[in-house]
Amino acid sequence: MRLTARARITALRTGRLLLPLLALAMLSLGACKDKGGKSNDPQGGGAPKGPIVIGAFLSMTGATATFGQSTSRGIQVAIDEANERGGVLGQKVELVVLDDQGRAEEAGTAVTRLIDVNKAVAVVGEVASTLSLVGGRIAQRRQVPMVSPSSTNTQVTQIGDYVFRVCFLDPFQGYAMAKFAHDKLKLTKVAILKDVRNDYSIGLSDAFKQAFTKLGGTIVAEESYGAGDTEFSAQLTKIKATSPDGLYVPGYYTEVGGISRQARRLGLKVPMMGGDGWESPELRKIGGPDIVGSYYTNHFAVDQPTPRATQFINAFRAKYNEPAPAMAALGYDATLAVLDAVRRAGTTEPKALRDALAQTKELDAVTGKLTLDANRNPVKPAVVVRIGETAEVFEASIPPE
Repeated sequence: MRLTARARITALRTGRLLLPLLALAMLSLGACKDKGGKSNDPQGGGAPKGPIVIGAFLSMTGATATFGQSTSRGIQVAIDEANERGGVLGQKVELVVLDDQGRAEEAGTAVTRLIDVNKAVAVVGEVASTLSLVGGRIAQRRQVPMVSPSSTNTQVTQIGDYVFRVCFLDPFQGYAMAKFAHDKLKLTKVAILKDVRNDYSIGLSDAFKQAFTKLGGTIVAEESYGAGDTEFSAQLTKIKATSPDGLYVPGYYTEVGGISRQARRLGLKVPMMGGDGWESPELRKIGGPDIVGSYYTNHFAVDQPTPRATQFINAFRAKYNEPAPAMAALGYDATLAVLDAVRRAGTTEPKALRDALAQTKELDAVTGKLTLDANRNPVKPAVVVRIGETAEVFEASIPPE
């Protein structure tokens, strides 16, 4: 049908008005779709659109850099294995590691960036409990699952239901060493030297003290130092005056090595004991022969591995040409738990992923069968290792109390 001149003008004007309206409607539809898909969920209830990003905040530099570096390597082994099998949910997995330099303010910034910029579907970290407390509060507030590989302070998972861990807790770790000291080493009088600037050290000290006294032992002295200190003679002199038959130092390897040297120089030659914060190849370098013969609790023993641990140890050595430390094993286990939860959930939507993590049961992990309890903590044994002349040696396995 032919249009009159007036009709053609009217149709043209109508078309000019409809085009921008149509474009606006299409943009609105796309925005609604993005909003419904949740910004940090690559799956978004629809087809996968890109790699699944796992974020990690770790001390890659700074005083405790070996913790972060070892953990990062363990995480990477887990991701490499997943990608070699075709990824997860048909998508490759990508690791983004941010260095928090062992500082609380940097830890908070790193977790925020991993969630907002890198779009991590889950965050792995930290090793230090003090830093996990900072990062965990952000992850909980943003409702993105966070799994700590090795923060043992009880407060970490008390932050909220989006915070998990794959390591044992300080109350159990303190009990394990107290029981070993009392039952195996036959110690009755122990002194404690703790780091008062570190939540990990304070919590572990309290747990050991409670367990050791309950078993019938006596704490004859309690002295303190601060992270970064290099002189411990005054504290050790006071401790020596109480005639202990053991010294418990629940700190990090960075100070423990120096403490061992100064203790031996002062003639304090009783067995030294500690926790998993000792676990670093640097400890032997710092402490030298003075640290030999000491004991610490750990998550697994390299010289008595399970078949699953043997597989990991071999893969780690093939990739990095060095022995696998416990921190690497825990980084692997934390990542394994996240990827297993993604598979079972069938999505990376935060709440579904959180729920799947909470339901983790009998997962075949490097540090033992992993089942998370109602508080998102694992229940599993600890091992005690002795620092030998050339290597760490398995001494005992302590089951949960």
